[in-house]
Amino acid sequence: MKLGEPLLTVPNPHLPRGGKHPRRPHLMLPNPSPVGPSITDTAVGCVLVLTAVVLTATGAVPFPKPLGVLADARGCHLAQFQSLSPQELQAFKRAKDTFEESLSQKAWSCRPRLFPRTWDLQQLKVWERPMALEAELALTLKVLEAMADSSLGDILDQPLHTLRHIHSELQACPPAQPPAGSRPRGRLHHWLQRLHDAPEKESLGCLEASVMFNVFRLLTRDLKCVASGDLCV
Repeated sequence: MKLGEPLLTVPNPHLPRGGKHPRRPHLMLPNPSPVGPSITDTAVGCVLVLTAVVLTATGAVPFPKPLGVLADARGCHLAQFQSLSPQELQAFKRAKDTFEESLSQKAWSCRPRLFPRTWDLQQLKVWERPMALEAELALTLKVLEAMADSSLGDILDQPLHTLRHIHSELQACPPAQPPAGSRPRGRLHHWLQRLHDAPEKESLGCLEASVMFNVFRLLTRDLKCVASGDLCV
């Protein structure tokens, strides 16, 4: 080939005349149906539902319920008392502070304590706790009502209103059902007897002091424990 001569073009036998490549046909994919889940989604959903049923049936997923929402606890609304409002607690604090001021002017000594440091409803069985709390509330109400008529007067109005409401809600709950053949024994029996005998065995001053100094434990520990049901451990 000499310089300056035009290059020869070899025609491609697979190309049509004109030398252009033919257009490839587009691959048409079916659009996903906008109605209803796909087969894969349905299969995954079935597996999840079946798994949940199996776990629930075998007890692998514990689901404890507080006393206030048990299926058989109709009319029982104790779950609302797992925590009291700051205003309610402040009313009890004012009453306790006022009582302590009056107590500082008196000489008193109470032994043994009506509510010892070992008093803890967590030590009782779940079905025993409402019984202990009701006895504790009944004695507290009896003592504070007597104090409202004499020494503290109006300052106990709000605390008494709160305690009466709690007591009425507790009584509205179905009675605690012990296991077949079980009766209050041991620690629970001792505590119930102790609270029952307190008005006769304790002096008035010691009874008032014991109840007033125990009221915050009643509200923030004992009541919360019963309201939490099986969750109180």
